[in-house]
Amino acid sequence: MMTLRQVEVIRAVMVTGTIGGAAKLPNVSAPGISRLVKYTEKSLGVRFFQRQNGRYFPTPEAQNIFEQINAVYKKVDDLTEIISKIGHGALSELRIGSVPSISQVMVPRAIERVRRRYPELRIDINILKIEEAVDYLLLGRGDCVAMSYRLDHSGLDFLPLASGELFCIVPEDHELGSRKQISAAEIIRYPLIGIDPTDPYGRIMADIFARKKLKYDITIRARFGTTVCALVKAGLGIAVIDQFTVAYGGFPGVKLLRITESTKFDTYIAVKRGAPLSLHIEHFIHCLRSEMQALRLEQDGPRTPASRIRKK
Repeated sequence: MMTLRQVEVIRAVMVTGTIGGAAKLPNVSAPGISRLVKYTEKSLGVRFFQRQNGRYFPTPEAQNIFEQINAVYKKVDDLTEIISKIGHGALSELRIGSVPSISQVMVPRAIERVRRRYPELRIDINILKIEEAVDYLLLGRGDCVAMSYRLDHSGLDFLPLASGELFCIVPEDHELGSRKQISAAEIIRYPLIGIDPTDPYGRIMADIFARKKLKYDITIRARFGTTVCALVKAGLGIAVIDQFTVAYGGFPGVKLLRITESTKFDTYIAVKRGAPLSLHIEHFIHCLRSEMQALRLEQDGPRTPASRIRKK
């Protein structure tokens, strides 16, 4: 049997025709190359080279061996190329789903970071309703889903992403536009857009209104945050929306007011339980988590107590 080292040395001598030239390829001394060639020939009982005037020429009986050695190196080159492609993502696809609130700003920022590391990675992004996430994962249509809350499902695992909070949004020229904070009691004085009590975020505000015994009227309902923002910008009312939808000025023309009551919520990445996560998926989750947590730190600031707001 020939070792890989012997294969490497024999091929180096065959390619260069000299011991000195071969010594530059495997990065060993010329005497070491010469000894290894002699040892290999003796141990295998095959003469690989005929020496003439300091040069090494393949012997006729070694031609078949050299063809096999070249085939081995061709396979190694193919393997190296495949590994390089995998490293750049060329042979893989990242299939991700996201609820609309996280897909608007945060997912594109995370994807930009993923693309920098894996420039050839194919990426498929689906915007899903929460109820669609289960089939998307369990039927193998995607690898992970960014969720606004966790479900109780035995076939899914939920990995923490980041905490967030709700904001009240108003048109920039609204009478509330100069304010930085607003209370639930003040919110209900204006036409409300898009707070559906069955929505995870809408449920937070609905619970606050219920605890404070505040009656509210939803004048317009819209499914997606971008539509809600457009309606608010058009001056049709004010709305309560999650901070990720309107992050980094993602929707100009509206002003964000912090809500004095606690509106904290947690977000998650859902994956199929027991399914292995590729490096691409793990890196995407890391990037998305980093982006969302960084936004939380950026928007955190001193809060004015609700009692002070009410006295104004």
